Amino acid sequence: MPIGLIALALGGFGIGLTEFVIMGLLPEVAADFRVSEATAGWLISGYALAVVVGALLLTAAVTRFERKPVLAVLMVLFIAGNLVSAVAPDYGLMMVGRIIAALAHGAFFGIGAVVAASMVAPTKKAGAIAIMFTGLTAANVLGVPFGTMLGQAAGWRSTFWAITVIGVLALVGILTLVPKTGAGQAGGLRGELRAFRSGQVWLSILVTILGYGGMFGAFTYIAFTLTEVTGFTASTVPWLLILFGVGLFIGNTAGGKAADRNVDRTLLVALSALVVVLVVFALTAGNQPMTIASMVLLGGFGFATVPGLQMRVMKYATTAPTLASGANIGAFNVGNALGAWLGGVTITAGLGYTSPIWAGAGITLLGMAVMAFAAAAAKRHDAGRPGGGQGTGVGTGEAGADLKRDGAELQRA
Repeated sequence: MPIGLIALALGGFGIGLTEFVIMGLLPEVAADFRVSEATAGWLISGYALAVVVGALLLTAAVTRFERKPVLAVLMVLFIAGNLVSAVAPDYGLMMVGRIIAALAHGAFFGIGAVVAASMVAPTKKAGAIAIMFTGLTAANVLGVPFGTMLGQAAGWRSTFWAITVIGVLALVGILTLVPKTGAGQAGGLRGELRAFRSGQVWLSILVTILGYGGMFGAFTYIAFTLTEVTGFTASTVPWLLILFGVGLFIGNTAGGKAADRNVDRTLLVALSALVVVLVVFALTAGNQPMTIASMVLLGGFGFATVPGLQMRVMKYATTAPTLASGANIGAFNVGNALGAWLGGVTITAGLGYTSPIWAGAGITLLGMAVMAFAAAAAKRHDAGRPGGGQGTGVGTGEAGADLKRDGAELQRA
């Protein structure tokens, strides 16, 4: 395993911690700034919206530049945002810090995925992306619980100081461990935009929105489900969330390895299993042992899709994957917003605290249908090519040619 992947994973850990740890610290932040919890919640929503903007606009602005220095600059932006949050004297400046950090989020993961894939052989690219995203899963498993405890014990600002330090360490790692990988396609932004002529790129982004949105819709209101339906105490919820994080870690690793063998089949199996898990969870939410199992499986199958979803977009963007990769990171956050909104609508309608899980199952089922259509279209296209019909696995057929061409392009750069 290239050691540079560890530096990217550390950056992903810090970014994931910034995104999610605020959820456990909202009461402290709201009390300190003397705002309502609903107003404090905009620190989460504002972050998510800024991620989408940064994933598209910031990634588009840097496509002509060499990727390693760009990643370093993005990490500097991330450090600055968290530093502003740590010292913010009022709510407004805190929001500014959140937005600055969020702008780096989408572009870092989008460009970082391309860099991670360029470090390894074509048949191991999804696995390399999974290693980078391991930082994000580790942030959920370890970072968020311990970051919340630190903030509650030493003040919420201490957590953001700790994240700032993590950002500095990741910056040093990127500068010293990540190899030079060249810039984007010679055509710059225009060349990157050509990737969006591919219908498969758009279908992949749609699957990302629906598939990830279904999982996040169920997860957003999980604390209410666990306490009001399953009957767990509030103090038990953080430990159950750690189990969910363990599922994320296992799913991310297994999903990356499986996607290296066949992207489309991996996504179809994972999305199908996720639908089943959500339905079973909704039906058995009143049973504590079944709920515990569902939490682990929800994280596992939900995050098993992530390396494959990112890899599929890059695969069909061929030699201009940077902007498409960034756009897909934005799509994850659009899915987050969609799932959370729809789950909130069902609760407001009086359908109970299992209704977000049912809504998530419906969204995921739609994502599975889109994925099945995309996979069938790709198979028909491959079968019509000379020497086609070799499947849709990464490293074979059209996908292998695309990825090898991408690797050669990066080496020439």
